[in-house]
Formats: sequence, C-alpha cells, structure tokens
Amino acid sequence: MSTIKVIQPEEATGRLKEIYDDLIQKRGQLAEVHKIQSLRPESIVKHIDLYMEIMFSKSELSRAEREMIAVVTSVSNNCHYCQIHHSEALNNYWKDEERIVHLRSNYSKAQLSDRELALCQFAEKLTLKPDDFKEPELVNKLKEIGLSDAAILDATLVVAYFNFVNRIVLGLGVALETEGGTGYKY
Repeated sequence: MSTIKVIQPEEATGRLKEIYDDLIQKRGQLAEVHKIQSLRPESIVKHIDLYMEIMFSKSELSRAEREMIAVVTSVSNNCHYCQIHHSEALNNYWKDEERIVHLRSNYSKAQLSDRELALCQFAEKLTLKPDDFKEPELVNKLKEIGLSDAAILDATLVVAYFNFVNRIVLGLGVALETEGGTGYKY
C-alpha cells in the first residue's frame, strides 16, 4: 500500500485526468507506478518519455535484452513490482516461463548466451556495487564480447532507469496491480 496520497482515476481532473486517459488508451490500463506520481502529473509524462527512449528507441540491444536487464536490476533491488511487470514483458519475446523463473532466481541457470550472461552480470554489479566501476574491467568485458560503446551506454541507461524506478516503487510502497493483472500493451 502506498505511503503517500495517490489520486485515483475516478478522482482525477484537469491535466491529470488527460494524462490518465491517454495512458489507458495507449497502454490498456494505468500502472500503479504512474499513479504514485499523481501529485506531480507532469512527472508522469516525463517518466514515460524517459522510459520510451530507454526501452523502445533504436539500439544494438534488443527489446528482449533490455527487458532482461530490467528484470535482473529489479531482482538485485528486490523490487517485486518491476520483476513481475518486466518478466511479463520479457516473456513476450522469450515465450518460456521456466527460463523467466530461472532468470529471477539464478540467472546463470537461464540458458543465456555469453552476451546475455555478460549483460546480466553487468546489470547486477552496477546495481549492487557501482563503486566497482572505477576501473574499466567491467565495461571492457562488454567490449570484448562485441558490444559497441553505444550499446554499453544503452545497457547502463536501462540499469540506471530501473534503479530509479525501483526506488520509487520501494520507497513509496507501490503495490502490484490487483485488477486486470499486468496485461499491458507492449
């Protein structure tokens, strides 16, 4: 249960109502992670713009790789909300529930390619021990497996974004949606 006031869709007026209606029309439903920002409606818009840029823009990283990084970052932060949402999104690509379970419990058992494994290790380490990145070894490992600097930036942006969102969710008590499941349009 959230620890701050949340304006529900039926209570929304003005700009907040416009934003809510637009999200429901585009995504199929309204996420709790967006409703938690209802006291600052424009932050919802900026949040979604950032999400779309990081997760959907053209990249050497596939959508599945970005969702996989989101899941590993969220697991590292023990953010159940984002684990569930982004596991579902990832499974749109993987279509393998068992593999998703392994990714969330012990990604080394998730039948990952060398590239996927390196991205998971990068996400976990950057989340849990960002101070270890003072030396270039961790980034160089990604270069050694063929990732360009742009792809490494993209991976870093996904990790950073999910650390940001995980802290909103965990810090303000955002609960997983109970009505309608997590069936968003991806």
